Amino acid sequence: MLKKRLIPKLLLKPMQFGSISKLVLVTTVGFEKTINAGDPVSQAKIYEAQAADELIFLNIESENVSHEKVIPILNKLSEEIFMPITIGGGINSIEIIREYLRNGADKISLNTYAFKNPNFIKESSSIYGAQCIVCSIDYKLENGKAIVFINNGKEKTNVHLIDWAIECEKLGAGELLITNINHDGCNNGLDLIELKKVCCNVKIPVIASGGCGLAKHFIEGFEAGADAVSAGTYFCFKDQNPIQTRSHIANANIPIRLHK
Repeated sequence: MLKKRLIPKLLLKPMQFGSISKLVLVTTVGFEKTINAGDPVSQAKIYEAQAADELIFLNIESENVSHEKVIPILNKLSEEIFMPITIGGGINSIEIIREYLRNGADKISLNTYAFKNPNFIKESSSIYGAQCIVCSIDYKLENGKAIVFINNGKEKTNVHLIDWAIECEKLGAGELLITNINHDGCNNGLDLIELKKVCCNVKIPVIASGGCGLAKHFIEGFEAGADAVSAGTYFCFKDQNPIQTRSHIANANIPIRLHK
């Protein structure tokens, strides 16, 4: 049986320090309010020491940050840590994917551009393999329906979460990262109802994200069918670290790696 995974999610945003602009780690609440959480490389090293399985880095202001500014961070990460890294945010060409993979990324997270240009998923998967392509899907519940939002939650589509999840799998995605925007950063638990629906309708691994505030929320996510649970605020600002959370999960008889 495959082990379940714990994946800290690190959001990158530019901040001004005097005359210098730097990409820093932040957490968000509802994709709107941001809280500075420090240096991404330093935090990544801590997560590796605490036995995280993978890391997800998302550039949440890709329209204001060139990919050239992300590459040095990837280079530094690949030198400092030795676990899989997923990178996403504004990826809209095969050339960018190639550069990210060359500079330390193991997986690529696609979102807005892939939604508007679905064939990009197929093209990316055919060149680099499905195992490399993660489709990130953000959504909100409206009148009881889970509707996909793109452009960092700013743009509503008319597409249902389940329909897009199924389509992503057909197009060649190897994994899905799903996030309920309303749960983001609120510590009130994952959207288990929609998570179960997605897991029942696709065969590829599903990473659940958005809302973990207690160790039991991770357990609930795994019991709902998630192959991995990703969290940002929980790991940045809670007393518990991945090692402690992992122990709670193992005590619930969920298969998970216990040591580095």
